[in-house]
Amino acid sequence: MFILIVGAGRVGSSLARTMIREGHDVSCLDEDPESHARLEIGMDDSWEDSGGRFTVGTGLEVEALKAAGIEGADVFFAATDGDNTNIVIAQIAKRRFDVPTVIARVLDPYRAEWYERQGMQTICPTKVAIEMAESHIRAAIENAASRNGGGGE
Repeated sequence: MFILIVGAGRVGSSLARTMIREGHDVSCLDEDPESHARLEIGMDDSWEDSGGRFTVGTGLEVEALKAAGIEGADVFFAATDGDNTNIVIAQIAKRRFDVPTVIARVLDPYRAEWYERQGMQTICPTKVAIEMAESHIRAAIENAASRNGGGGE
């Protein structure tokens, strides 16, 4: 499986390392050449020696996407730090390059939900954090209630 990840920050680089360790072909595109160093964190070999590919450029430029291999991508993950950029490049990947699986990271939960309803596969870390916080707080309330003999308030 050939996976193209745009944005090699903490999320993109971590995902890239996991996918390459699992035997996939992974290409990362990032406008910051320094982000290449994140791809090699915890790896025994260099990113390229591990089979990875790294391209410097912006995901909004079609030529950069082509240089990163979008035309052969099976999976496209938009993981830049900008919701607008991720939404636009995900649409480019889906509509112009017909990538079979396209996923966009969208930080705004309302926008993520809206784009999901329009057919775009999104991941919303903010929503995940909210759900985790709610779960932890509910558990704390239940624990306090059981220590106090019920009630929870």
